[in-house]
Amino acid sequence: MPATPLGIIVRFFICFLLGSIPFAVLAMMGSGTDIRTVGSGNPGFNNVLRVSKWRAVLTLIGDLGKGYFAVWLASHGAHGVALGWLFGFAAIAGHCFSPFLKFNGGKGIATSAGVMLQLYPLFAAVALAFFVVMRLAGSRLKWPEAGATASMSTWVLFVALMLAFVNPQDAVYAALLTLFLGWRHKKNFQNLLARRSA
Repeated sequence: MPATPLGIIVRFFICFLLGSIPFAVLAMMGSGTDIRTVGSGNPGFNNVLRVSKWRAVLTLIGDLGKGYFAVWLASHGAHGVALGWLFGFAAIAGHCFSPFLKFNGGKGIATSAGVMLQLYPLFAAVALAFFVVMRLAGSRLKWPEAGATASMSTWVLFVALMLAFVNPQDAVYAALLTLFLGWRHKKNFQNLLARRSA
């Protein structure tokens, strides 16, 4: 499909639909548990991890994979980094506002990681390694909102990597996406502030 305005719109919606596949819900099939009714109620990796580690791994693979595959598929024949970011945002938005879940969804971290692995594999690998370290440290030290802290710290690092080693334009795209992901984590930030003020 050529990168005409209509072609770009069609690709955008394809990425949105791919991103909207609710792997957290699918991974819990057969368990008798609706992930939307336990823990945080969020249909994403961190909430599934509270229930089942191996199902969380399936969720992570699915959510990472759909972000990666959506951008890979849509970017063929469509040149320009800005389009890659656009298609990536479409996949992330699909995850966050899935029509299969009545336009509810996860917070977008795993799907955004898949997008970054497709767009910037080296810097994404560095950021993901940082995330693993932060997540393990948070679990061991029992940080409140450890998942949100690790996720958002990783995205701040990714913005810094874009600014230092790529270019300001990509840093702006990364910063805008970080703000969106931060908005998706607003309840986590509210919980942290409530703990500090208690």
